[in-house]
Amino acid sequence: MSSTNSSEIVNKVWNYAHVLRDDGVGYGDYVEQITYLIFLKMADEREVAGQQVKVPEEYSWSHLVRLDGDDLEIQYRHTLENLGKQGGMLGTIFRKAQNKIQDPAKLERLIKMIEKEKWSTLPADVKGEIYEGLLEAAPAIPGSCGIGGFLLAA
Repeated sequence: MSSTNSSEIVNKVWNYAHVLRDDGVGYGDYVEQITYLIFLKMADEREVAGQQVKVPEEYSWSHLVRLDGDDLEIQYRHTLENLGKQGGMLGTIFRKAQNKIQDPAKLERLIKMIEKEKWSTLPADVKGEIYEGLLEAAPAIPGSCGIGGFLLAA
């Protein structure tokens, strides 16, 4: 992937942060929410590729992406709560996770944006560029990096 394509992804992701900010979703919350969603999307991509994934089906990306409206918001909230109760790394990643995107239409739009990319096949350096691009564009907020560092290791 060229740096232009990674820049395009950073711009798409960052531009959507502005939409959510207008709804009162802070930058740190946005990075956290997009991190959770990209993690679920990458887990789904890996499962489709035949790799063993430990996200229970009822909380998977493929389940979320089929929903809309209030059903989507409710399912996303339950997904975050229940994945935080799982054992191992999954429970660690989602511990105390809460939905901060209260408008179901905006949550659906974010999910559709994430759905368009093939995240698990992006090279680690491109994932790093995307994450760094978000951090560079961010206001100086202590602790704003959330748990997004997992993208670099994925």
